[in-house]
Amino acid sequence: MATVLSVSGSPSVSSRTAKLLRHLDARLAAQGHEVIPLDVRTIPADALLGADFQHPAIVEATGLFARADGVVIGTPVYKAAYSGVLKALLDLLPQYALAGKTVLPLVTGGSTAHVLALDYALRPVLNSMGAAHIVQGWFTLDKDIITGQDGSVTVAPGTAEALAQVVDQFSAALGRTPLLAVAG
Repeated sequence: MATVLSVSGSPSVSSRTAKLLRHLDARLAAQGHEVIPLDVRTIPADALLGADFQHPAIVEATGLFARADGVVIGTPVYKAAYSGVLKALLDLLPQYALAGKTVLPLVTGGSTAHVLALDYALRPVLNSMGAAHIVQGWFTLDKDIITGQDGSVTVAPGTAEALAQVVDQFSAALGRTPLLAVAG
């Protein structure tokens, strides 16, 4: 099927955003997609903040974006927008790094007061990077992501159903190929 890059834009080691993404990655893998996880926090800060385009970690991340057919981008909300670490990475990617790609934006936050960050902060930058198709994203409340003692993740029932639906829509969009005009 398709290659999916699953990007966590959380700076936290114990990130609910990353745990949610890895939970959703399993659904995409079960649908036959190759899923490649990328936690932006693992990229050296000096490379991100120093805009070191030649740093091996930046070169590798750029290559992962180029290789992907689709990209899932998850971020916690900070100050009514996506995380700074995600912003730093997106700024270092080529202008049209998402050209021809299907993108699923996901946002996590502590309150529904931040739900608009999805459409007013994250979606415009994804659009500006040339995404071919940005599917309906989803905002998930932190309280709806439950981590077990063993590291397992459970998502609250109503949220789990909604997330399954947006992930399935993303998966279906990956399978669509653009129609080419046939010259007569």
